[in-house]
Amino acid sequence: MVSKRFAFLVILRIVLLMLTLTALAFIFARTELFFNQIILLGVIILQVSELIRFVTHTNRELAKLLLAIRYSDFSISFKGSKKGKSFKELQEAFVEIIEAFKKVSVEKEAQFKFLQVIVDNLKVGVLAIKEDYSIELMNSEAQSLLKTSTPNYWKQLQQLLPHFTQEITDMEDRDKRLLELNIKGEKLQISTQVNRLKILNYRYTIITFQDIKSEIEQKEIEAWHKLIRILTHEIMNSVTPVTSLTETMLMLLEENGKPLLLEELSEETLEDLRFSMKTIQKRSEGLLHFVDDYRRLTRIKALELEEVKVKGMLDEMEMLLKADAQKESIQLKVNAPEYLSIAMDRKLIEQVLINLITNARHALEGNEQGVIQINAYSDQNHKVIEVKDNGMGIDTAKMEQIFIPFYSTKEQGSGIGLSLSKQIMKKHKGDLSVRSSLGEGSTFYLIFKY
Repeated sequence: MVSKRFAFLVILRIVLLMLTLTALAFIFARTELFFNQIILLGVIILQVSELIRFVTHTNRELAKLLLAIRYSDFSISFKGSKKGKSFKELQEAFVEIIEAFKKVSVEKEAQFKFLQVIVDNLKVGVLAIKEDYSIELMNSEAQSLLKTSTPNYWKQLQQLLPHFTQEITDMEDRDKRLLELNIKGEKLQISTQVNRLKILNYRYTIITFQDIKSEIEQKEIEAWHKLIRILTHEIMNSVTPVTSLTETMLMLLEENGKPLLLEELSEETLEDLRFSMKTIQKRSEGLLHFVDDYRRLTRIKALELEEVKVKGMLDEMEMLLKADAQKESIQLKVNAPEYLSIAMDRKLIEQVLINLITNARHALEGNEQGVIQINAYSDQNHKVIEVKDNGMGIDTAKMEQIFIPFYSTKEQGSGIGLSLSKQIMKKHKGDLSVRSSLGEGSTFYLIFKY
């Protein structure tokens, strides 16, 4: 409707212009009508100007709309223009577009403010750096942890905190590190993660960090309490019977508070004394073994790393342990690729594997179809050696405690094997983990990171 009306008005203006030109041509040669010629010429100029203004009015309005959108100037108005009904629908459409963009802009601003409030209330420091090294975002927690107001550029932060910024620069995408910082005399232990991403053709580095010193201290206190309880329990178990037997021996050697003479001691009394002394000796030896186990747990030697072909190492271990396994009707199987090699302290890792295989053999006692499968493989981030058995598995409640020092599910177990093994893997900057469920066996994973 708008286009038809617009075309009609354009044609009408052209027709009027043609009529005026015809009238001018008709009187052009008549000198007595000179003033009429000037008047008609002026009318023609006005008609041409009006035609041009009328035709370009839509373009001007459209340009005004686009500029308003470009500069987010939504105060502009298209109402009140007296151009006739032909532009009414067009102006209304322009107004609707402006209102829609205005609404989107308001919602966007509200969302930004909402997210800004959330980020500022996070108990995690957040720092966003643009590819031109300008700092786009630094929330309140980040300012509090780093003890600085928001700098404009990364270089300013480098001057204030050179150690922190150097660590961040050295970190890869999605890398995590625990940093120890000294900021204005205060020591912090900060868990830090770096993420790099691209948004609207700009590259950003997002740094999140959190002070976990208090959490670490709390965990250390809990660990000490747990260790003290275990040590106290074990020592009391050994010392209590020793104290009781010592009292018994004193009672046998005294009468009415006076020591007995040698000839007054009966053969039965001497036998009781001998038995008591042997018992004390055994408990003392047990306590010495316990202390020695604790010493071994806390003193793992420095690693002697070498590149080890995993298949060759596992084949040798199979030959070493196969005979004992066959005596218990247990199959020992090895599966590892020829190419796989891992940087490790071979003696320590062999100690871990022997411990895990020994545990697997105990888990398969009475199982006539027992199988211990040792697999080695690699994926994108890790190299893994796994020891798998088809035994009864581990109860969920016990599985959470098997890596605790001196905890054992076996009556004669020392409770240091798995804990020591986990420490060895931690020394290799890897981990020892387990998956198990009752009736479906257990799998222990030696995880080596690239």
